[in-house]
Amino acid sequence: MSGWNAYDIPDQGGRVAVVTGANSGLGYVTARELARRGARVVLACRSEARGVAAVERLRSEVPGAQAELRRLDLGDLGSVREFAATFPDDRLDLLVNNAGVMALPYGTTVDGFETQFGVNHLGHFALTGLLLPALLGTPGARVVTVSSPMHAMANIDIGDLNSERRYRRWIAYARSKTANLLFTHELARRLAAQGAEVVAAAAHPGYADTNLQTAGPRMSGRRAGERLMRIGNRVFAQSAEAGALPILYAATAPGVRPDSFTGPSFAGWRGSPAPSWRAPWTLDDRAGELLWGESARLTGVRYEAVKV
Repeated sequence: MSGWNAYDIPDQGGRVAVVTGANSGLGYVTARELARRGARVVLACRSEARGVAAVERLRSEVPGAQAELRRLDLGDLGSVREFAATFPDDRLDLLVNNAGVMALPYGTTVDGFETQFGVNHLGHFALTGLLLPALLGTPGARVVTVSSPMHAMANIDIGDLNSERRYRRWIAYARSKTANLLFTHELARRLAAQGAEVVAAAAHPGYADTNLQTAGPRMSGRRAGERLMRIGNRVFAQSAEAGALPILYAATAPGVRPDSFTGPSFAGWRGSPAPSWRAPWTLDDRAGELLWGESARLTGVRYEAVKV
């Protein structure tokens, strides 16, 4: 894994990949590099205008790329169901659950879930479950869910998943990222119990320069906070290209283990992909089972093929 970079991505010819939040940042880089290696990539984006621009940019940077846009709003379960119901392929080699929001002012999704939990976890839980038949029918398929080292700030509160008792934006973000890891843990466990070959893994970018950091302050009208985040990105963050490498590694490298967590090698902050530390509570079977059950109840997505 030492020194692994984009040149090490294996040939992806004939593979079909879905990348959520692919119009910018880590998602765009991930989609572009998969397309560069020959994959047919579906950019799943909430904004049609930004998605169209991203596809045009990708095709200009990778002539001959097989890339297409499909609209997906993870904050609207109706949109998630429509995306899955109209997905045109019987096979799906790779699902990258990348899209997310961070430290937003309190708000709710279309379905009434706290926004960070609803978008970062529940939307991807529903999407993965609805696309699972295509994944199970594809040899060597993978699901890669993007978490964050900030998951270590907080475990989930199974009795208050939607932060109805008290909302603290950074704690809510951390809990949603813990939920990403618990989801990966429980999905990997269920797949193994069924003897399925699909690999469920997680990754994180460390501190990467994307628009994720500035969205919260901008929505809150905190201009000083937005400027501070921009300065931090310029001074301390690695590029989106570097931040996407752990995701690309988890998605394509040979021998990636189920329930592994890949991040940057230097203090989980920057550098080439390496195994990443994770909080013990993200490996708790009982917590994973409880979160899974609540997620299925809230979304109505039951994962019939991997019941245990």
